Amino acid sequence: MSERPRDWDKELANIDKAIARQGSTPPPAIGGGGPVSPPTRPVPVGTGTARGHIVLTWFWVLLAIAAAASLLLWPYDKGCGLQLAFFLGAAGTTAVFAVLGTLSSWLHRRGFAHVMSLLVLVWAAVAAAQEILPRTGYAKRSLTWLCPSAPSAPAPGPAPAPTPTR
Repeated sequence: MSERPRDWDKELANIDKAIARQGSTPPPAIGGGGPVSPPTRPVPVGTGTARGHIVLTWFWVLLAIAAAASLLLWPYDKGCGLQLAFFLGAAGTTAVFAVLGTLSSWLHRRGFAHVMSLLVLVWAAVAAAQEILPRTGYAKRSLTWLCPSAPSAPAPGPAPAPTPTR
């Protein structure tokens, strides 16, 4: 056990030299091809905000705001039937636009756009709830989903007996 103590500084210097030699020479090409290009570094995600992302974020937010305004100014009857289905479809589409604006504004760090999208989402939910809740029993007044059908004409039957005239 009379080994000499190792000189770690010298060994680490040799390792550093070996690493430096490997980094400066390209790896051997497989298949005998030409020189190998050095690997490119991937671009880190989320380091900068591209102009296109900002435009896309505001596109979704402004589209959601326009759809919410159309719910407020809905010109048609939404009492029952197909008109009600169209209104609820418009409210659902508004909610989808608001969710897209919310996600986009969250990803691209646009605070004001995010708040606007959340407000539109709440407005779409309230507008839909005003029409859905009375039809499900959660309101004082009760409404129906389908429009009542028009009263039909009386069924033809035997003709009434004529009254005798004198």
